Amino acid sequence: MSLLQLEHVSKCYGRVSERVALRDVSLRMEPGEMVVVWGMRRSGRSTLLRIASGVETPDAGVVRFEGRDLYARHGERLGDGIGYCRRTFASSEGQLVLDHLIIGLLARGLALPQAAGRARAALERVGIGYCAALRPAQLDCAEAVRAAIARALTFAPKLLLIDEPTIGVDLLARDGILTLLRSLAQEGIAILASTGESPSLSGGRALMLSEGELHGGRPRELATVVPLRRSA
Repeated sequence: MSLLQLEHVSKCYGRVSERVALRDVSLRMEPGEMVVVWGMRRSGRSTLLRIASGVETPDAGVVRFEGRDLYARHGERLGDGIGYCRRTFASSEGQLVLDHLIIGLLARGLALPQAAGRARAALERVGIGYCAALRPAQLDCAEAVRAAIARALTFAPKLLLIDEPTIGVDLLARDGILTLLRSLAQEGIAILASTGESPSLSGGRALMLSEGELHGGRPRELATVVPLRRSA
């Protein structure tokens, strides 16, 4: 049984002028696997991640997480076991970076000392423990990405989804983020990432989205930097 399975998923936007975001997309991911989806702007890569995380519903098809329909998990919180990385930090969720990691844990019933301890541990795990007492506006792009990953890690996900983790990040800091994602995959967390900057992410399995269709290949510029692991 695959950890994540998308079966013939389709999604369209707009009523007057319909735009196809995803067209009959199927994808399987296993625990500890890293998959990078490359696509140009409006290719559907962000939609793919939102649907895979349960943030958005497909128009057609089925999304299964641990063998169960992600949208029919009655009695469970939507997306349990799935970490969707948001790089935005709403002021209503707290003033400091640590606050933003704690608030979601408090909402799930953890006591403040437990929530704070888990949040600090997550920040240390991604290498920015020193940012706990900073305001989100004080973070640079790379730190903001790491903080988003840390926030998702506080919920101990089995699957982590991150949209364009290197966009806006200094070239020198990109390798560190990729190394972090690889290390999380080595720990058993499946990673599904998207990118519109083809040379920026390497490692794992590479797929390409074009006009809403998912292909098991890669653009030419990715050929020398991203190995494609063939399924058995």
